[in-house]
Formats: sequence, C-alpha cells, structure tokens
Amino acid sequence: MPDAGTDDHPLRIAIIGSGPAGFYVVERLFREKGLRVEIDMFDELATPFGLVRGGVAPDHQKIKSVVRVYDRNARDPRFRFYGNVRYGRHLRLDDLKDHYHQICFTTGAQTDRSLDVPGEDLQGSHAATEFVAWYNGHPDYRDRRFDLSGESAAVIGVGNVAIDVARILCRTHEELAVTDIADYALEALRESRIRDVYLIGRRGPAQAAFTNPEIQEMGELGGADVEVLPEEARLDALSQADVDAHPDKALVRKIEILQRYAAQPPTGKPRRLHIRFLLSPTELIGDGDGRVRAVRLVRNELHADNGSLRPRPTDEHETIPADIVFRSVGYLGVPLPDVPFYERRGVIPNDRGRVLARDRGDPVPGLYASGWIKRGPSGVIGTNKPDAVETVERMLEDLRDGAVLTPAHPEVAAAERLVRERQPDYVSYEDWLRLDQIETARGQESGRPRVKLTRTEDMIAALKGTGT
Repeated sequence: MPDAGTDDHPLRIAIIGSGPAGFYVVERLFREKGLRVEIDMFDELATPFGLVRGGVAPDHQKIKSVVRVYDRNARDPRFRFYGNVRYGRHLRLDDLKDHYHQICFTTGAQTDRSLDVPGEDLQGSHAATEFVAWYNGHPDYRDRRFDLSGESAAVIGVGNVAIDVARILCRTHEELAVTDIADYALEALRESRIRDVYLIGRRGPAQAAFTNPEIQEMGELGGADVEVLPEEARLDALSQADVDAHPDKALVRKIEILQRYAAQPPTGKPRRLHIRFLLSPTELIGDGDGRVRAVRLVRNELHADNGSLRPRPTDEHETIPADIVFRSVGYLGVPLPDVPFYERRGVIPNDRGRVLARDRGDPVPGLYASGWIKRGPSGVIGTNKPDAVETVERMLEDLRDGAVLTPAHPEVAAAERLVRERQPDYVSYEDWLRLDQIETARGQESGRPRVKLTRTEDMIAALKGTGT
C-alpha cells in the first residue's frame, strides 16, 4: 500500500464527536507541515461544537466565542462534517476501518455519576447534565419536564456545572431573556416559584471545584442574595495548613470571595443562594406521592489520606427542604460499540491517546481517543487542547512507523456515498452555516444572540425549505 499522508494518497481520518476535543485534534493535524490529511467529523447531533453549544451556560456568551477558531478549521476544504449521523447506528467500526487510516473518538462524558443514596429515584431527582441539556435546547432533552413549582432546590456538588445550574435557577427573567437559552426553558423559568437554592459541597471552601469567575459572578445576580455560613467559610486546621504550605493566589482569592459572602448581610432580593460546605447527602426524603421534599445531610470533617484532604462523616446530621434535586458529583463516558471501555472510570482505556485492547493492554491499531472520553471529566474547554496535541503526536508517530489501517475505500467520495446511503438526512457544515444564519436572524428579531432550533426534524425541514 502506498504511504498515506502524501498528495497522491492523503491520510484519511475519522473523528467521532464534534466538541472542543475533536476540533483541537483537527487544529493540530492541519498545522502539521508536509502532511496531506483529510478529516471527516461525525456527530449524532445535527449541530457541531458539542458542549460549547449544549453545555456552556446561555448567560456565558463570551465563552462560546471559542467556536470562531473551530469554524475557521471547519471551513478548510480538507474538512467535512457529517451531522445527524450516529456511530453504532448509521456507521459501525468496520465501516470506518474500510474508509479511514485512523479513527479518533472524542465523545466526552455524557452521563452523571449516581449519589448512591436512598430516595435517589424519587420524582424531582435529576442529573444536572439533563437540566443543562434541557435549557440549552439539546434535541434529546427538550421534552424533559422539570417541576419548578416548589420553593426549594438542592444542587449536590460544587463544580462549574453545579454552579451553572444554581445560577440559572437564581437568574431573573430579564437576565435570561437576553441569552440564547431555549425558548421553552425561558418560559418555564419565568414561572418558577423557587426561592431558595442550596449548593452543597462535601468538602470545604478550599477544595471547591468551581472557578473564581464563576463564584464571583454569583454575587452579581440581580435577583438573588448569596449566603454562606461564617463557620463553614472558615478553613479547618488541615485546609489552612495546606494553603499556607502551598501558596496559590487563585485559591486565596476564592476563599476571600466566600468569606466576604459570609460577612455580608442579605439585601432582600427575592431569591437566596445558600452555599454550603462539609455536607454529604445520605437520603432524599419523599412525600406520600413519591416526590422528593427534602435532603438529609451528614456533617463531614476533613482528614489527610495519601496526601489529599478527604471528607469523613461525623455523627451530626441536618435536613434541608428540597422540592427538586440536581446531582452534579461527577460524570462518566458512555461505551461505544466495538470499542474497548473501562466501565469503572467511564473512559476508553488508552496510552496517551492510543486505544488499548484492554486496560493496560496492547494498542489497537488505528484507534485513538481525546478529551473526556480519554482522560475523564477534568479541566475546562482549553484543557482539551494540550490533550488533543498529545493524542495527535501518537497518531503522527504511528503514521511514520506505518502503523495505520489499510482502508479498501479511502476516497472522499466513497465515504460520502456510504453516509448518504445510511443517513440521507445528514447535515454538512455548509448546512450548519445555513442553520446558524436562521437561528441568529431569529435572535436579532428579539434582541438575543440566537433563537435555537431544538428539534432535529425542524432543522432538516428548514434546510429543505419546508419549515416554518
């Protein structure tokens, strides 16, 4: 077989998943000098950009501007996008091996970890990611229902996803009405009767995972006061010693922000965000109709364990009211057909991006992973860039060693024919640009960044000129 990567025989790569991890793989490959590469990107959604579209909070438009970089690479003639094409349904691994020299999976971490406490299956108990996908207009979640008629909500976890959920619940209608939040979510949140939102962390303020901009923003909400108990804002002896031993300006600033909240009196805003620390849920308590009504919590203390400060339950308990509960205590990837998977960690087993046949096993020729499905749910959007570079370096090493797949049909036209046969309603990048224009035009009419199309069938109809 001729060497792949030349003008006569381009290196053909398939990327499964169109979020930041996938686009950073594209960016690094396109920068490789002397390499002739053609990349086809597949996503089960009709729209690209993954969590930038479906996960970043609607009131954080500045973060979404990162898509400009992705867009530049997507317009490159060496790139093709196949949206509304589901791996495992429309295409299997053998299909990809028949058309590509290398295959990279960048599908993220799509499910939430369980709290593993009694009552978790009560009505009103939800995964935070489902709520995020709902208010962001994800087609698979747009028809979910979240009962916001009660007065109290609990968000279990203190990462950025948890704080996004808490902030959206606390926003005024006027604050949300200038964002690209899904229309149906905007209306549902307008009718929300929630007045108290509890954000609950199992460790102390020094271990909170949210970032400083996120926690600072909470003090700027138009309709909600932030309340932190002074005794929970103070660092325990172990945390203080750790901060003193490892000075970190960002961490010190985070603690200062939280302690400032603890010292300030409420101003009488209609909602209250209670940020609580050193508490873990032990039970979700329901009413006689099977609906959640409260969360029972245990007070924790921190102890040193292999160089880390970990929570340990005490004999103190308390119960807080909660008419709806969102869990945000970690995320897991979803197994992909015919691809090795490490169930306990929720990732594809890999060595610096090379997929392994089993945990710590031999590399599977031609298969790679990047992003959260590779390393687990850690970091922010930009963290995916060095992660993608690491994976691409392995891909280039294997190319130089001739350790690539030998597809029978590596031609661009052959892959396009296959997709068209399996999924006639696939969405190209040119199609997406038309959808983007439709959404932004709808947004301009109401003073918003965009008004999203949230049903795949509506997107296809709009592209065919049959939509309203």
